[in-house]
Amino acid sequence: MSRLKVTAALVAALGAVAACSGGTTTPGPGGGALSGQTVEVIGPWTGDEQLRFEQVLEAFTKATGAEVRYTPAGDELPTVLQTRVQGGTPPGVALVAQPGLVEQLAAAGSLKAVSADVERAVTDNNAGVWKKFGTFGGKLYGVHFKAANKSTVWYSEKALQAVGAQPPKTWEEFLQVGRAVVDTGQAAVSVGGADGWTLTDWFENVYLRTAGPENYDKLAKHEIPWTDPSVRKALEVLGELFGDARLVEGGSAGALQTEFPQSVINVFGEEPKAAMVFEADFVASVIGTSTKAKVGEDAKFFKFPSIGGSRDAVVAGGDMAVQLKDDEATNELMEFLASPESGRVWAGLGGFLSPNKSIPEDAYADDVTRDLAGRLVDAGDNVRFDMSDLAPAAFGGTKGAGEWKALQDFLAAPRDVDAAVQRLESEAAKAYQR
Repeated sequence: MSRLKVTAALVAALGAVAACSGGTTTPGPGGGALSGQTVEVIGPWTGDEQLRFEQVLEAFTKATGAEVRYTPAGDELPTVLQTRVQGGTPPGVALVAQPGLVEQLAAAGSLKAVSADVERAVTDNNAGVWKKFGTFGGKLYGVHFKAANKSTVWYSEKALQAVGAQPPKTWEEFLQVGRAVVDTGQAAVSVGGADGWTLTDWFENVYLRTAGPENYDKLAKHEIPWTDPSVRKALEVLGELFGDARLVEGGSAGALQTEFPQSVINVFGEEPKAAMVFEADFVASVIGTSTKAKVGEDAKFFKFPSIGGSRDAVVAGGDMAVQLKDDEATNELMEFLASPESGRVWAGLGGFLSPNKSIPEDAYADDVTRDLAGRLVDAGDNVRFDMSDLAPAAFGGTKGAGEWKALQDFLAAPRDVDAAVQRLESEAAKAYQR
């Protein structure tokens, strides 16, 4: 039997202490079995997210005695990880947001398939679609530790009340509400276009609703080209928003200078410039740390609107723990990250969702997060993973290149759909041929 199963109760207790005391934990009985062993973890999180994840790792250390060193890589994680692998100095575990990169590393023999205990935990604790997202060549390589519901639009309650509007349910209503807001002197939407990944999320939600899940799957695998009429249609719909300088705060030029955190502050800061901002559940974390607005009161969210009668759909993202070394401490850390105990630690600190259905609802820090987590879990297999993360990293996950840059160019010239699809297809073709 895995040692971690013996210490699961201890880990849960440590997580509860961390959540209540801001990260202070005390050793309990049974710790130290892996004393002297060290695991390096590379992940994307910096700032507050890094501090919270380090509390998760601290709980593991308290339970096992193993030292864990965390290296933050931010948006450059794909490049940093591949450089480390090529240089012969891989970490023990990496948290990767791009299944496409995981597939590449697995095909190159750089990853270790998870153990039977880890696979069993993934099967028991997650909807089947999440296991599918981490499986390549018939083997499971990843554990989705942290997830994101990327089909949410956050809004200022005050701004919508000022125009007598309810949260829109359709794209047409969304634009109508936006135009009403513009008449009050604010922009409708703040777009964080300086970060290209936000634009991929915009496109994916529109494409899933206009082209349908089957075409979504095909485009994600590059089985249809980016010059396909379905892509043109989605960009034309998105251009209805991006091409109206009144609706987007600062117009295209301003949006391209706006980083994601600032796009949230533009809506919920002391001097709001816009009424709404689209992005995932982690918007709530920015609101909580960078503004005085209260999530659930001043700041609320609605589902990404239906387009042309489309059914409800969720675009999800997630950070997948993958294993690059095969030793006892690394194996135990992977099993810990697959368990509900690890998720409980961060859930209590806020700014966290998990596809792990065994994390109890009351572990999450507030009602809004509980709602978001419930929607993610309840979606079951009716989820599509972030398309850019499924693509090769050269196309879907590289800052200033590939899809990120092509969609930034589209934001700058949203009427030129022909140029956008040609650029997207050219970049995709190069990346998928590698």
